[in-house]
Amino acid sequence: MKLAVADGALQWHWPVPLAVHRFAGASEVNPVLARVFGAMRATDAAAPGGNFYASADDLLRRVDLPEFHALLKFIAASLQATAQQANAGVWPAGRHGLQLELLGVWFQIQNGATFHDIHTHGNCSWSGVYYVQIDPVAQRRQHPDFGDLNGATRFYSPMFPLLGGAHIDMGNAWLQQATVDVTPQEGELVLFPAMLAHKAMPYAGERDRIVVSFNAQIRAPGGEQLFRYAAT
Repeated sequence: MKLAVADGALQWHWPVPLAVHRFAGASEVNPVLARVFGAMRATDAAAPGGNFYASADDLLRRVDLPEFHALLKFIAASLQATAQQANAGVWPAGRHGLQLELLGVWFQIQNGATFHDIHTHGNCSWSGVYYVQIDPVAQRRQHPDFGDLNGATRFYSPMFPLLGGAHIDMGNAWLQQATVDVTPQEGELVLFPAMLAHKAMPYAGERDRIVVSFNAQIRAPGGEQLFRYAAT
């Protein structure tokens, strides 16, 4: 892609999009999902002991409830809006028929200072986490060890692996904020590129931290190569 810019003008390339959406139906949907997920965990003969549990990524096949379908509809609409904004000026004009597919949907239950270590998601362009249940922010912050980070979702700069060998001075101060912490609240959905490294920070609370996670692809019927060539 060729850029026409003024002499000496600063250019920013490869920004990382991240979006937070609020589900209007959370107060009705979340309590139902929390009960269902708790029952699924309790009846899973292969469930490990302890304070962390992750289901299989087949909830699209296993859960058939109006509340779950309402959440999926909200996720799909949010994904479409976010992907359209992220690809503004890149997707060719007049293209229609893009197909959104959720490749996997699963839930996680966390408590007792457990965490999900740094990872990325493969075989998809977008991933997301929806917060079904967690203690209120003010209550979580009272934890003597975790404070503001109790149950947070941490995202790492794509340049984070390079910083260990980098020379650090004031000239690259803009690189030195290598993480962004999202403070979870019930009913919020965080969407992010699947390649972005992230971590569920340790959580301890009166109620379990319950989230729905998912991976998604947005495909073009004629193939993704058409988009690549049209953008160059």
